[in-house]
Amino acid sequence: KGFLLDGFPRTVEQASALDALLAKDGEAVTKIVAFDVPSEKLEERICGRWTHKASGRSYHVTFAPPKSMTLLEDGKPDPATMLDDETSEPLVQRDDDTAEALKSRLEQYYNQTTPVLEHYASRDIVVHINADQDMEQVWADTEGHL
Repeated sequence: KGFLLDGFPRTVEQASALDALLAKDGEAVTKIVAFDVPSEKLEERICGRWTHKASGRSYHVTFAPPKSMTLLEDGKPDPATMLDDETSEPLVQRDDDTAEALKSRLEQYYNQTTPVLEHYASRDIVVHINADQDMEQVWADTEGHL
C-alpha cells in the first residue's frame, strides 16, 4: 500500500536519488505533505519542550506544563521546578531546542528543504497543511488529503 517518510528527503539531491530508486521498481513519490507553521510561532513550540528522559513523557511550558512548574521574573520556567508529574524526576530539554539553534535550523530548512517542495510541485503532489491550528483540525486536514 505504500510507506511514509518523515523528514526525508531534505535536499533536492536526496529527492532525486529517491525518485531514481523508486523508478527502478516502477514506483514514484505520490504525495508530499508540508505542515506549515509561521517561523515566529516555532520558537514558542520548540523552545518550550521538556522531556522526562526515562519514560519519554513530554511537556510544554505553554501547552502542557508539569504541575510543579513555576516561572521566574522574566516569565521563563524555573528549571529547578521542571519535574515529571509521575516521578518528580527532573525534566530535560534537547540541546538544539534553543532560539539560536532554531534560527540555524530554519535557515537550513529554507535553503535546502523548501527547494524539495519546488522539485515536486510540478507533479502537483504537494499538499500544504496549516499546522498553526489545534491538533484535531491539523489531523482532519491531513486525513482529508491521504
